[in-house]
Amino acid sequence: MVTSNSYRGRLAPSPTGLLHLGHARTFWLAAERARAAGGTLILRNDDLDAVRFRLDFVDAMLEDLRWCGFHWEEPMISQSTRRPRYRAALERLHAARLIFPCTHSRRDVLEAAGAPHEGGADDEPVYPRQFRPPADAPLPALGESISVSWRFRVPDDEAIDFHDENLGPQRAVSGRDFGDFLVWRKDDTPSYQLATVVDDAELGVTEVVRGADLVKSTFRQLLLFRALDWPAPKFFHAPLMLDDHGVRLAKRHDALALRTLRVQGVKPEDLIRRFQYQATMGASAD
Repeated sequence: MVTSNSYRGRLAPSPTGLLHLGHARTFWLAAERARAAGGTLILRNDDLDAVRFRLDFVDAMLEDLRWCGFHWEEPMISQSTRRPRYRAALERLHAARLIFPCTHSRRDVLEAAGAPHEGGADDEPVYPRQFRPPADAPLPALGESISVSWRFRVPDDEAIDFHDENLGPQRAVSGRDFGDFLVWRKDDTPSYQLATVVDDAELGVTEVVRGADLVKSTFRQLLLFRALDWPAPKFFHAPLMLDDHGVRLAKRHDALALRTLRVQGVKPEDLIRRFQYQATMGASAD
């Protein structure tokens, strides 16, 4: 595990589509905060999504990042090469009886009484407490190959607080604002929550800069940091960029993909000036 008192930030794109303007602004903020702190920036390739991951998106991602002028001090780290580290963390959670197997589908959870959806389509619905096995129920072994989902058992009705470096004080109540969440999927893949925590801890990240749509994930990840006895980094959640209709940018916004803008003649310095202006004005949209 990297240990350092100096600032250490990261860029963490996922190769499931082309990078767009919103990605570029978040990465610019991450790079600026690392530069201002005299720290370092690492690049992590979040390539665990076997369904949506494409190798050509990795090449496009690297090309677009370099076109924007981003620099990282170490070789790129790919999550697909770190599965043993995620599995080791899962085994620690299993030994501490902090996780349980789950056979309920997402539809089961959504249809269950008292299971409101937490947010956008990419977020998890609140897991109903009646779906949990009792805390003292026998815990099956993980097995060499995992074919059932595993969830982290959140404490009931505990207020989780953190100070966001951009948004200020944040609070959520576990079991109400968010529920038991996935740490390993039935296709034998670690979840975003677990993989991110393992990486940020073991790679010595001191501040995570990402979009405001991931604030709720931070509460989950803080519980994992605590369960694994690792110090949590600081967090800076950037306002999301919106399109002309007020919808947050996503990888389906091909017109605002970085390579589309390049074809249109947009220069990296044009983007930087735009980001600088938005940072000065505190704007969250175009």
